[in-house]
Amino acid sequence: MTALKKSTIAFLVLTFAALAGGCSTNSPKQTSIPWSRPAGWEGQIPGMGQPTGR
Repeated sequence: MTALKKSTIAFLVLTFAALAGGCSTNSPKQTSIPWSRPAGWEGQIPGMGQPTGR
């Protein structure tokens, strides 16, 4: 085998390994990180919380 064929095969094997091993992400429903979703008070006008019992 020539050096060019060996380097091409090595490149293809490494590329395949990188693609097969890749990264995976969790959907927002599967994560256990508490800051991955907004808190209940976020997105409201300050001082204008939800009225309770009125």
